[in-house]
Formats: sequence, C-alpha cells, structure tokens
Amino acid sequence: MSSPPPAVPSATGPVVAEPAWRRRLRWLLGDWVDEVDRHSLRADLSAGLLGALLVLPQGIAFAALAGLPPQYGLYSAVLPGIVAALAGSSRHVMSGPTNANSLALASMLAPLAATGSPAYIELALAITVLVGLMQLAVGSLRLGAVANFISPAALLGFTSGAALLIAIYALRDGLEAGVPSGLGAIGTAVQLAQHITQAQPAAVAVALTACFGAVLVRWLWPRPPHMLIGLVAASLLGYGLRRSGAPLTVTGELPAVLPAWHLPQVDWSHLPELLNKALALSVIALGQSLSIAKVLAARSGQRLDVNREFRGQGLSNVVGGLFSCYLSCGSLNRSLPNLQAGARTPLAAVSSSLWLLLGVAVLAVPLAHIPRAAIAGLLLLVAWGLIDTAQWLHVVRSDRSEYAVALTTLFATLTLRLESAILLGTSLALLLHLYRSARPAMRLMGFDRGDPERRLVVLADSPAALPPCPQLQLLRMEGSIYFGAASHVNDQLHALRAAADTPRHLLVMAKSMNSIDLAGLAVWEDELRERRARGGDLYFHRPRSQVVEIWQRSGFLDRLGADHVFPDKRRALAAIHRRLDPAVCATCQIKLFWECQSDDPAASI
Repeated sequence: MSSPPPAVPSATGPVVAEPAWRRRLRWLLGDWVDEVDRHSLRADLSAGLLGALLVLPQGIAFAALAGLPPQYGLYSAVLPGIVAALAGSSRHVMSGPTNANSLALASMLAPLAATGSPAYIELALAITVLVGLMQLAVGSLRLGAVANFISPAALLGFTSGAALLIAIYALRDGLEAGVPSGLGAIGTAVQLAQHITQAQPAAVAVALTACFGAVLVRWLWPRPPHMLIGLVAASLLGYGLRRSGAPLTVTGELPAVLPAWHLPQVDWSHLPELLNKALALSVIALGQSLSIAKVLAARSGQRLDVNREFRGQGLSNVVGGLFSCYLSCGSLNRSLPNLQAGARTPLAAVSSSLWLLLGVAVLAVPLAHIPRAAIAGLLLLVAWGLIDTAQWLHVVRSDRSEYAVALTTLFATLTLRLESAILLGTSLALLLHLYRSARPAMRLMGFDRGDPERRLVVLADSPAALPPCPQLQLLRMEGSIYFGAASHVNDQLHALRAAADTPRHLLVMAKSMNSIDLAGLAVWEDELRERRARGGDLYFHRPRSQVVEIWQRSGFLDRLGADHVFPDKRRALAAIHRRLDPAVCATCQIKLFWECQSDDPAASI
C-alpha cells in the first residue's frame, strides 16, 4: 500500500497534502516549477517574444555560416531551445544556433561533402547527434566539476569582452555603413571607424529609437516589457522611413520553421572521422554554454547544477539532430537579453520557440519588415548593461594579478573564439594559483614583549617581540607541501639552517599545513636528517590527520618518533625544554619560556 503524500502548510494555514504529480514535476524539471504563477508567466512570455524576434535574423544568418539552407537555422532555434530549457539547470540560458558553432561545423564538414548538398546536410545532422551523445555522457558521468575551475576574474573578463562583441556587431547593423560581415571583432571595429561617415541616417535613427525608447520606458514605467516596446517603436519608425524612401535592411522573408523527424543517413565509413570532429565540437559547444550559464547564474543569483546543464545540452542536440536541427548550444546574443528582459523561469525559452512558430505561421509579413537596426539598438542596450564598472574597480584595487587575468580574458574574447577565450582566462587563473600555492608561507614565531599571556606573534611583523630562543626555532607552516612547493620549502628550511647562530631544534606549527605528497614527505625526511646530524631535532605541533596518516603509512612517523608530535603548544614547549642543552640554558639571559624561569619543567607558558 503506497504511503500518502507529505503534508505541507497551505497559504491559509491548514495542512494540506502535496499532490504526487507536483513532486514528480519538481524532480523532473527543477524547483522553479514552484515559482510559476501569472506574474512569472507574463514576464516569461514577454521575454520569450523578444527572444523570438532576436533569433529570426540570427537563425537565418547562422545557417548560412554553417553552409545549410536558412530553414535549418530556424529549426535549431525551436526544438533544441525547448529541450535544453526544460532538461537543463539554468533559468535564463536560451539555446540555439551560434556563429562559433556554425563556423566550426562548416570548417570541419567542408572536406567531406559539398557545402549545402544533401550529403552535407546529412553529415551535419549526424554529427549533431554524436555531439549530443558525448555531452550527455559528460553530464551523466558528473564531470561538470570542471566548471569550478573557471575563476571569477576570467568570468568578469569574458562578460565584458562579450559585451564589447555584442556592441561591435550591433553597431555594424545599426549604422549600415557598408561594413561587410564575416570579419572578426577587431576588423569590424576598424572598418566601422573607417566607414563612419557612410552611416545611414535612417538606420541610426531606428537604432537610437529602439535603445533610448527602451531606456525611457524602463525609467518611466518599470513593469512593462521595455525592450519589446522599444523594438515596436523602432519598427514603426522604420516602416515610416521605408515608405518615404529611406534605405533600411529588414529581416526579410521567412521560411517554414516546423522541424520534422528525420533519421540522418550517412556512410558508416565516415564514423571514425565524425567522432573526432564531434569531440572537438562538443568541447566548443559545452565551453560556450558553460561560460554563458555561469555568467547568468552569477548575475541572477541562481545556483547552477553544471552536470544537469550538460545533460540538458546533450539531450537537446540528440533530439535536435533527429528533427532536422543542427548543432546548438547556449546563445550569448539571446540569453543575456532574456535575463535583462525580465525572464524568471525556463518557460521564457519555451515561449520563445512557440512565439517563433506562431510568428512565422501567422505574422510572417510584418516580422519580415523588422529593421535589423532596431534589433541592433536593443543589443547595444544589452551590451551596456553587461559592463560591470564597479566590479572592475574592485578587482583593480584588490588584486592586480586577478586584474591581469580579467583583462587578458577580455582581449582574448575579442580576438579568439569564445571557448578559447574562457579556456585561456581559466588557464591563467590556474597558473596564478599554482604560483601562489608553490610558495607557502613560512613564518618564524616569537612572543610579544608586552603581552602578559605571552601569545605567539610573527617575528617579522612584531618589532617589539622578545628575542628568539637560541636553541629552539618556532616555525608556522601554512599551505600544502606538494611537488610544486617542495623546492621552495626546502630552500627556506636550508636558509634557516645556514645561519651561523641558528637554533638546532625546530618546532613546526603544522595545523595550517593542509596536505603533503611524496615530494612534501621528502622535505621533512631531509629536515629531520639534517637537524639530528647537527645535534638537534624536529618536532610538530598539531599536524592534520591526513598528514599524520601519510607519515604513518610511509614510516616517517616511526623515524620521527610519536613523542615528537604534540597536540598543543603548552605540552610541546614543556617536553622540548627538557631536551635542550642545559649548559646553554644556564648561560641564557632571555628566559623566553615559563619553563626557563621555573623549577617545575611541566609548568605552562
């Protein structure tokens, strides 16, 4: 007999039972289903409409970049967008065709078949399914932890670089100065500067109307969909200008957009080569989707499940490849406007696909007359909102090395592919971390002259500290002693021993020594041997359990002696004091420890 559903408090107070279907729906889609109400639906429908209008020209243009007929770009904006939104983790990522994926796909498939031919189309669909299977495997094997290695500084640079990318290409469409497409960001910016005098006044007026109209609506009346209203106002202006004879580029005639089931038909002899290409495309697509999802999660405060996001992207490509869609992933030009347009749940991406289907079926004629300059004006507004000046100032003031990582990632985003830029920024951040971790802090400790409790202080930071003991050094060890740090630690220990008046005994305060490996173990083996060869010894205070476990397994603890490891400083100093040379203690004028001033060797400091 099945157990009743759990009871939950209702809004009015009495306890009610939560329906089983709702629990299953939450497990299948995510916690966002509990937040769906008429207000969120209104916001998602509005944001989805804007997303549909943005993808109209992009889908057609990206399909051309991929060497495919235009309808395949719109196919890929419908079904993959729905599947990725519902199966993924991000609330705001909109998936579909992108310029990077399209260019990469064309370059990889061109040697195998004539661009645009039936064989080429079949290869594009087949490789989309393969990419989806690989992405599903990454998510199912829970390899999403790679996302943790993307540093905030790299994300800051990537976001700002993406904003500049959006702005540069939006200016090209907004000015209509004759700058050709297909150029990189830097080349487009140079051409824009050279052709600025050829800008079309009508296009500039439409772009400014879309941009500043949306800003004005948001300022005067925050609740309505300001970006959509700005787009409508600019489109009306563009319609009037075109009627008066002004030249304006519009979206153009739209092809049918309903994707149909189609099992890709390819020669199996191509499979090994397709697998290699699919692996590279998987890295490109996942790199873009992951970077965009992390940026949106950081800006919206959402907690991102990276493995679920990978599975959602994989499922969208598997399903898409079987329904005449080519490779899709998170789209920067649609996801960021989706967030800024007020989307609250993944239903915004679902509604975007549905709006696209409805629009092409019912409103094909008016949609075909939307000026591209109007869309460009909205994208300029999106780009402006992405520049986080306060965060840049914070990074500059806080850490110059992190600033260098962010700045390098920004320039890489402008000059390299998106996934290459985030990979470069992440690599630099990891190298910076390795450099820092390879130089763990090693601080000589002493006692504050004015503190009656005789608390330990860092000698280098305390000019008023008492003189150190002539027989015992106190060293605080911070960080992990691994292969990258072993040489630095060895050099520092050797420098301590090399001084003419160096004490022969060393007490290492090891509670902040997080871990060691074989190289770190060798460091302490050498130190123990050197100290005992000079008539001294080596001791440890509060080493971590994982460090002691390695010492036990390797036999180092037996060579060191369990009585050389102490749980607290009080017992450590009391025990070590009894092992010091009494002749030196007799002539010592410092009397640093309480034991030096008491007949009771067990007295505490």
